[in-house]
Amino acid sequence: MKGHGAKFGRKKEEAIAALLTQRSVEEAARTVGIGVSTLLRWLEVPEFDAAFREARRKVVAQATAKLQQATGAAATVVLKLMVDVNAPAAVRLRAAECVFDRAFKSIELEDIEARVAALEQAAEGKK
Repeated sequence: MKGHGAKFGRKKEEAIAALLTQRSVEEAARTVGIGVSTLLRWLEVPEFDAAFREARRKVVAQATAKLQQATGAAATVVLKLMVDVNAPAAVRLRAAECVFDRAFKSIELEDIEARVAALEQAAEGKK
């Protein structure tokens, strides 16, 4: 059965890639050359499901990194819109609200990080 297991591994990897790139389970199965029922059955196998979830996390992490790299450009756009006297008032107001919102969220996050650090330090002191 070693040959069967090796084939499953390759097909499993292809199926995960197809699930990440195709619009549906049906399209993913067709791309890999397996039946839909087979792919649905694989999705119920804990190891396959875990590998699929990990692959999805990696895809989302890569997309998030791209967005983080573009935050400087996004901030520039928001600030330009906020001060552009030719932009509609509603656009300028929304840009200003965006600036305030992000500033407040940043302060809240810093406060939470400080509280967590203090709790961790207190917990370490009790050990």
